[in-house]
Amino acid sequence: MAFAIKAEVCDPRARTFAFTAQKTIYGGKHIAEGDTVFVFASENEGGQGLIARGVVTSAQAIAKKRGIARHTPRVSISIRRTALSLLCR
Repeated sequence: MAFAIKAEVCDPRARTFAFTAQKTIYGGKHIAEGDTVFVFASENEGGQGLIARGVVTSAQAIAKKRGIARHTPRVSISIRRTALSLLCR
């Protein structure tokens, strides 16, 4: 299955990415090892949008906090880059 993550990315050309407790979008709470991920460098954090495609090497769901009515699911994932976007070449 394919997913997308939009986050602050310090090195767009890195061979691996690690994201801790990231909010999920489009069903991302179901992400698992082996899934394809499209990595977007958040424009709000100075990024340039789509930077890479990769494969999830590890994924861990973050437990919901008690007492919060509307909890946004979060995950911690590691990604091995398999391709760079044209913007990063």
